Amino acid sequence: MFDLELSLLILLIISILAVCAFEFINGFHDTANAVATVIYTNSLKPQQAVVLSGILNSAGVFVGGIGVAMGIIHLLPTEALLNQTVWESVGMILALLLTAILWNLGTWYFGIPCSSSHTLIGSILGVGIAFAHLPGNADVSINWSKAGEVGLSLLISPFLGLLMAGILMFVLSKLIKNREIFETPDPEKVPPMWIRSLLVFTCAGVSFSHGSNDGQKGVGLLMLVLISILPVKYALNLETTPAQYQESIALVDTSVKKINVEDLSSADRIFVEQCKKDIADIIILMNIPQSKWDEKVVTGIRKEIFLLDKNIKKLSDKTLSGIPEQDRKNIKTRFERFKSHTTDYAPRWVIVLISLSLGIGTMIGWKKIVVTIGEKIGKSHLTYAQGASAELIATLTIGFSSFVFHLPVSTTHILSSGVAGTMVASNGLKNLQASTIKSIALAWLLTLPVCIIVSYLLFGFFRLIF
Repeated sequence: MFDLELSLLILLIISILAVCAFEFINGFHDTANAVATVIYTNSLKPQQAVVLSGILNSAGVFVGGIGVAMGIIHLLPTEALLNQTVWESVGMILALLLTAILWNLGTWYFGIPCSSSHTLIGSILGVGIAFAHLPGNADVSINWSKAGEVGLSLLISPFLGLLMAGILMFVLSKLIKNREIFETPDPEKVPPMWIRSLLVFTCAGVSFSHGSNDGQKGVGLLMLVLISILPVKYALNLETTPAQYQESIALVDTSVKKINVEDLSSADRIFVEQCKKDIADIIILMNIPQSKWDEKVVTGIRKEIFLLDKNIKKLSDKTLSGIPEQDRKNIKTRFERFKSHTTDYAPRWVIVLISLSLGIGTMIGWKKIVVTIGEKIGKSHLTYAQGASAELIATLTIGFSSFVFHLPVSTTHILSSGVAGTMVASNGLKNLQASTIKSIALAWLLTLPVCIIVSYLLFGFFRLIF
């Protein structure tokens, strides 16, 4: 199977199961955020809520694309995937997966809403830093620009959830005269149909958005495993024909060659010349018959594509101003299309496997976090208006992050901060339970540094073993 020796095959299976376990845990850890409001407002029975959430989480994985997944992959240095032995790559993958799983399980056990995104990003950065510190890797650098984008999205999104949910709650209180939606739900009474429909709709929206964002993280992780252990099969999208590859890169090549380097600064001239060299190297490798594409060829093409991506992004508008507009578009958009056909992809079976793991996990183990969201953030019981406001803002925030910005965000922190915002909008800061807020904030602050350190140390440990 896969033409692997038995020991590597076992490690491949273990790694795939570990990714599925991470996504399974992600399901029951984060899904509580989506179902807490409908459960605590009696809009749906718990069993109905988690089944609905599980189905929509799975659906979200299929519709969400792979932009966030590729962001996860690109956090690691290119060399970390392609310049190591397969055993070192397996050690890296297992280190980051084990760190993420242990931290998620620990926070779930204590009922603390914690971000799976923070956990995963910290774990990836930890092994990336460890790799960069290995002998002979002095010129290896972490993709700090991508890490900065991800970090900023994780930092801003909870505050956005807090602020926007609070504002929405305040606006609703001024516009809606029916005070029933602002009162504590009767535990023996089902809410009016229009309120119930709104809450079920927002629950569905959060679940779908969560799948579209968090599901991609599992897709990215599984692609890391496959690229590391089976690069010949998965480092490039072999379903795209060489002719399609060559057509796109040829257009980029033609357009780059039109840039007049004589009028450029020495720094810009270096970037342009480097782009030309990267393109030439890609074309040389792609002209090799596909039947002869071995590990050296496919990893070489992948590496050159990432190098070209970095150098194209360094080309300023001033550098491109001397060529026709269509050529400027070719350099940017054609290269992105070329990249999406070659390296930025995921096989359908990967998406199906992650979708099932997330969906099944959604239906299990949700109670601990639900209790925290529903009872322990505010001193008063969650009202219909609070639940709808928090979930509507979470749906919109996560949706924009997935489909527009292609950045991972924390469903947990967006929704829990949204609930906190509605509590403050209702009765001020005195309506928050300080102990719960401190626990959530502490987990938010500790997750990144703890996961970076643990995955760093585990990578060193696995290198010794493998």
